[in-house]
Amino acid sequence: MTSQILTLEELKQQPVEKILMDVVNQHMIFIIRLPGGDEVAIEPKPQLKPLPVLNGYVPEGWKDVIYSQNREL
Repeated sequence: MTSQILTLEELKQQPVEKILMDVVNQHMIFIIRLPGGDEVAIEPKPQLKPLPVLNGYVPEGWKDVIYSQNREL
């Protein structure tokens, strides 16, 4: 992933739509440097893989068995 550093003034000269589309389409990180020296990063949200579907089952009444036991700590 590539990154580009812009000042706040440089950011103001570009359309917001173009910056956001560059972030998404080119997987870029824009780092905006504010006048006080602070920085803000604009980066794409990572795409998570779907969770796998597992074969198996949960026995009926499992919760009743677990919570009905009297345990001393």
